[in-house]
Amino acid sequence: MADSATTTTPIPQPAGPPQPGPAPAAPYPGNPNPAPSSSAASSSAASNPERANTGPSLTDLEGASPFAARHIGPGPEDQAKMLALLGYGSLDELTEAAVPATIRSAEPLALPPARSEAEVTAELRDLAARNRVLRNMIGLGYYGTVTPSVIRRGVLENPAWYTAYTPYQPEISQGRLEALLNFQTMVGDLTALPTANASLLDEGTAAAEAMTLAKRSAKNKSNTFLVDADLFPQTLAVLQTRAEPLGIELLAVDLGGDLLPDVDYFGVLAQYPGATGTVRDLAWVAEAAHARGALFAVAADLLALTLLRAPGEFGADIAVGTTQRFGVPLGFGGPHAGYIAVRDGLTRALPGRLVGVSQDADGDPAYRLALQTREQHIRREKATSNICTAQVLLAVTAAMYATYHGPDGLSAIARRAHRYATVLAAGLRTRGYRIASASFFDTITVQVPGRAAELWHAARLAGVNIRLASADAVSISCDETTTYSDLQALWGAFGIEGAQVHLLDENTPDALPAALLRTSAFLTHPVFHRHRSETAMLRYLRRLADRDVALDRSMIPLGSCTMKLNGTTEMEPITWPEFADLHPFAPLEQAGGYLTLIGQLERWLAEATGYDRVSVQPNAGSQGELAGLLAVRAYHRAQGQGQRDVCLIPSSAHGTNAASAVMAGMRVVVVGCRENGDVDVDELREKIAEHRDRLAVLMVTYPSTHGVFEEQITDVCAAVHEAGGQVYVDGANLNALVGLAKPGRFGADVSHLNLHKTFCIPHGGGGPGVGPVAVRAHLAPFLPNHPLHPVAGPQRSAAPAVGPVSAAPWGSAGILPIPWAYIRLMGAEGLKRATQVAVLAANYVAARLAPHYPVLYTGPSGLVAHECILDLREITRATGITVEDVAKRLIDYGFHAPTMSFPVAGTLMVEPTESEDRGELDRFCEAMIAIRGEIEQVASGAWDREDNPLRQAPHTAASIAGEWTHPYDRATAVFPAGHAQAADKYWPPVRRIDGAYGDRNLVCSCPPVTELAEG
Repeated sequence: MADSATTTTPIPQPAGPPQPGPAPAAPYPGNPNPAPSSSAASSSAASNPERANTGPSLTDLEGASPFAARHIGPGPEDQAKMLALLGYGSLDELTEAAVPATIRSAEPLALPPARSEAEVTAELRDLAARNRVLRNMIGLGYYGTVTPSVIRRGVLENPAWYTAYTPYQPEISQGRLEALLNFQTMVGDLTALPTANASLLDEGTAAAEAMTLAKRSAKNKSNTFLVDADLFPQTLAVLQTRAEPLGIELLAVDLGGDLLPDVDYFGVLAQYPGATGTVRDLAWVAEAAHARGALFAVAADLLALTLLRAPGEFGADIAVGTTQRFGVPLGFGGPHAGYIAVRDGLTRALPGRLVGVSQDADGDPAYRLALQTREQHIRREKATSNICTAQVLLAVTAAMYATYHGPDGLSAIARRAHRYATVLAAGLRTRGYRIASASFFDTITVQVPGRAAELWHAARLAGVNIRLASADAVSISCDETTTYSDLQALWGAFGIEGAQVHLLDENTPDALPAALLRTSAFLTHPVFHRHRSETAMLRYLRRLADRDVALDRSMIPLGSCTMKLNGTTEMEPITWPEFADLHPFAPLEQAGGYLTLIGQLERWLAEATGYDRVSVQPNAGSQGELAGLLAVRAYHRAQGQGQRDVCLIPSSAHGTNAASAVMAGMRVVVVGCRENGDVDVDELREKIAEHRDRLAVLMVTYPSTHGVFEEQITDVCAAVHEAGGQVYVDGANLNALVGLAKPGRFGADVSHLNLHKTFCIPHGGGGPGVGPVAVRAHLAPFLPNHPLHPVAGPQRSAAPAVGPVSAAPWGSAGILPIPWAYIRLMGAEGLKRATQVAVLAANYVAARLAPHYPVLYTGPSGLVAHECILDLREITRATGITVEDVAKRLIDYGFHAPTMSFPVAGTLMVEPTESEDRGELDRFCEAMIAIRGEIEQVASGAWDREDNPLRQAPHTAASIAGEWTHPYDRATAVFPAGHAQAADKYWPPVRRIDGAYGDRNLVCSCPPVTELAEG
């Protein structure tokens, strides 16, 4: 891939070791012992016959990397046995049979050779050392914070938390659901709004969700949305990106007065405190908005709300923001858990995920996801949001931070930050500097006419980053990490000598208006008061984790959501201070390591997918979809084809596809699928002809959502291009393509890539994720940009800028070391082998289970891709046993269930991944076969159709310890067919949960289940 083909501005490479070349034959710079080519290695013994029988040479041994063998579960012997079952002699033979020849890549990936874990760690150490972490006092929603060590080790660095999947199976997710309910309670209490969801992606996108929620819910049907002139600039930029395709007009207003414009508007968004630090009474804004039939939203700092009146107390309908400063590292911009909370009456309009309380089969309370769970898969183009993931791992971290500190501890942290800001301002005033506002929380804006750049530079030389607000003003933010020495350094930079912190502290009043001080209680629930000691917190984290099934306990065979090994070497760097503590708006010369890592990762991802440019800014797959579609829309407009607004989507597609298309201002037209699961190409051609002049894009998942390599994909792409449209290939199933085929080469123009699937960023219980967007050269000018670091996006051109889709320039940059390390550890051959073994594992499972459960879709060779769909519909018709019964019975066997009823109702979609060894694959297959035998017991009448182990599953310890009334015995219930013996038995904490009851009786903020049960 030639960089010269791009029209974007390359990320500047700081001074340091040279960058890796594109060709695998070239030694990787910095490697003192580059791996020889295979021909050189094979000839080493021949060139020295005296040592021909002495074993491998030092050159051979140095060139070997064990990581790929550790990442890929089945070893060569097991691979051979699995291939034999399928009737193939090698992985290459299987690949040739499964992957259509029309899309297969002939050339190997041009990536640097694989390195050992020690070498990659050393490289990452070198990259980290190129980042300079100064004292960051820039603010704008990103602040220094201290992650308590027990939470860092017990959550962020704990595979029991970071390898967990989204809690769609609530019976085995009670621990993370309780943690999320704590998060919701925390947000609801601090904002004084009754219902909060289980996190959003960041503050900027949360504000955009508030805007569209207000549009849907307001009585006023205007298309105008008022935004605070003191809004964070990155939030405003994201709002602009999201508003334009929806026909929403943004109007900036000064909320420092007492009047709003005399125009119709559907909503108002205020920043509280403002970007300049100003704290204002906003009650009048709520009254004015409500009088117009509009909704009032507030982007609020949660730490400030421990001291200031809460939005719900002065009339806000919606509150949004970030929980980053609750113990979540800066990470150069993310990942961080955004939040949204609403007043009564708006609960069912909330985007994203909501944890509520239902009851289990015994009538005991139990947590579950409610209402909006994966609404895109149900409502598709009528979905209210394309959000399909949250930021669960970070939400858990923030909730545990609040749990550990409690209300008094949080208030103390807030008072400390405020006092530092107050004393800082007082010291500046001693030399005549003017502070823009007399009322502030932790941020001050200093008026310095004509000297802003000079003082910004002086502060940086003193080791402190502050914000260049304008040519005449700088802003400075204090936080949990601020110290006396920081104030002295800043005063020195401003030319102030002799200021005494203690004297100024004693003689300076607070800067919070008395009328806006908080008087209401918050975090009153006992959970926020019980865990003050490290011992108590450690045990609480362990107790919650023990209630769950994560990848550290057993295989999670979910189709469509790859759950593979998240290697420890990949994970370790994300909490190193050099990566964790860098502010996203720090001067770029301080981010040399990050810029190098991001530049390399983007090039490697482009090479792996066959595209020309990649942007890592989208911080979820849904945001990557939106970014890709916005690029297509902007491209057509630049070509004078603005009328092209039709998006063709197969009926089998992920639900976020349709939701994203609507958000991008497109009109969705659904294309049907054939009985074999393939896109109906005849119908597609008809739809292309019908909408030829308006066709913007076809969105298609490849391999298909049905888990098949469709043979006609190149013809489909050609037909769309011939009609003037673009082709979007959803990258959800890229784990079946890397090293074998490149979407950018077989006809696609744009894809998003799920780094939290194929490239090993862990799911973390439902987030974080990264969804980079990859494009061919003609779409590169329309990739996301960013106003605070323009180098993060395309170079300026005649084409209109699309704008950012995430609040931070490079999205969730803090977790990009994970995929970087994965690619670096695996190398081209390792990545290809991983893909081949993923396809092998899926076909092995399909072959073993096909005699017991029909495999719904296969390709021409009778093979699947990386996942297979088991059809239980006939079983259900004959016996009444449903996919849910099988899923819950798998819990008794110690397994997380496959994906239920997607993309076809009444089926289970299984994706084993390359990381599971044959023993675990066999254990899963044997469990499924044993369950099929149990189904036969029901079919034959040996077991009652209602009171049988499948319908009653899962079985808890309490259920077998009490009175037993079932016609089957206790051992059959909890140790089925000899599985899950007592030594390592997983005991679910609750029995089957009644989802319908939970939706009818929604409870969003509540005590822990144990207390509800006791009550």
